Amino acid sequence: MSESLVVCDVDEDLVKKLKEFRFRKETNNAAIIMKIDKDKQLVILEEEHEDISPDDLKDELPERQPRFIVYSYKYQHDDGRVSYPLCFIFSSPVGKELCLGCRPEQQMMYAGSKNKLVQTVQLTKVFEIRNTEDLTEEWLREKLGFFR
Repeated sequence: MSESLVVCDVDEDLVKKLKEFRFRKETNNAAIIMKIDKDKQLVILEEEHEDISPDDLKDELPERQPRFIVYSYKYQHDDGRVSYPLCFIFSSPVGKELCLGCRPEQQMMYAGSKNKLVQTVQLTKVFEIRNTEDLTEEWLREKLGFFR
């Protein structure tokens, strides 16, 4: 019963969009939300958001289905400096009630494709949440605190 792990390709247009996003000049928070098209076995763009807080971002995520997010966050350091780290967030909900919308093969497709997507986008700040409610400003600042 050895099922091979499905690793999805990343849509070409999405790769271009992510590269542009990486070098954006805007100083607001912004996000690209991605999902897997399981028929095409392709990571595709779902939504883009400008000027979105972590709290607003969590409201955009489905509670019962995984998503990949690349998030540009305006980070105010304790010493007054400002940086704009690019974070990769894998929203991977778990729990008994989640059986409704997220089948194991879908979870496996996301898990198997995560590293390929991270490598494609060349990100180092990679975080995972199991519950969309965990995505808060406080959580993100705590995670980014390790990269000082």
